[in-house]
Amino acid sequence: MGQTNNQSESNSLRDALDSMIGQSEAMRRVFDLTLRIAASDSTVLITGESGTGKELIARTIHDRSKRARQPFVAVNCGAIPEDLLENELFGHVRGAFTGAQQSRSGRFMTAKEGTIFLDEIGEITPRLQAKLLRVLQEREFNPLGSDVATRTNARFVAATNRDLREAIPAGLFREDLYYRLAILALELPPLRARRDDIPPLIQHFLKRYGGNPPRTIEEAAMTRLQAYDWPGNVREMENLIERLVTLTDHREIRVQDLPELSSYLRSPREAALLREFILPSDGIDIDQCIRRFQREMMVQALERANGNKTAAANLLGLNRTTFIERMRRHGLGSLIPRRLATPNGP
Repeated sequence: MGQTNNQSESNSLRDALDSMIGQSEAMRRVFDLTLRIAASDSTVLITGESGTGKELIARTIHDRSKRARQPFVAVNCGAIPEDLLENELFGHVRGAFTGAQQSRSGRFMTAKEGTIFLDEIGEITPRLQAKLLRVLQEREFNPLGSDVATRTNARFVAATNRDLREAIPAGLFREDLYYRLAILALELPPLRARRDDIPPLIQHFLKRYGGNPPRTIEEAAMTRLQAYDWPGNVREMENLIERLVTLTDHREIRVQDLPELSSYLRSPREAALLREFILPSDGIDIDQCIRRFQREMMVQALERANGNKTAAANLLGLNRTTFIERMRRHGLGSLIPRRLATPNGP
């Protein structure tokens, strides 16, 4: 019976997460940890690349907590200048500065007994970090222009796409604040680290934007998208699928419908080949590297095709005339490479 309840909770959580769809082991760990964190009342630090769904996780933590009936207040710390951010968080009293004709409550007051979500926490200045540390330690703050401390009982959830541990030695982030924030830490994996989740996510967004009945996607296009590294993660995927649905007239999205970007159009084998290359520490002569690479691929194609130039050209996506011209350019001439001379040669 307990196992059934746990499964029901996990399914309910996945429904709530919406765009955080995923059956991969990495996402199952995220779902499980999110449930555990939601049941506590401790401060949380969510880390992960842009577009991985940090705010979705923060909202789910709030919605699944005992504070769910209280406000969820989100603040993007990276989008507000320092002087305005301080006022946004702490509020001010009348006369605190020129133009302050009446008092204004800050976000800490607005959150009440709920949750305050500080997104891009790594962008705040050291001066403001010191004030935030006091709020976390003492659970109180002073509105601008006031000598009277105000209590806050809100739960703190912060998020960042930066590695705050690396920012500490550089003096960009306070170590004591980091440990106050990271009482409970949750790291969201990038989409490229959970490629098995890409097809169901694409299907999810096709249903959202694809009308009734929703659009479909051909297998070859799905394969290409699954091989893509998605630097913008789920947010980038959602934007792409909405664009494809809007701009394509036919029901099935095909490879030729994908944006004219090499990253999207690259085949899985090409993507794997490029991931194997590592730039040397002292750099390379890129033109020379390309010439050598092209020559080596032509030699290998000839080997695999047993010296048949037409078959070798097909392996490289070239016509026979172009292939022979490039053989000449690379000093291969009309001859089969020497290592093809004997059937079992090296």
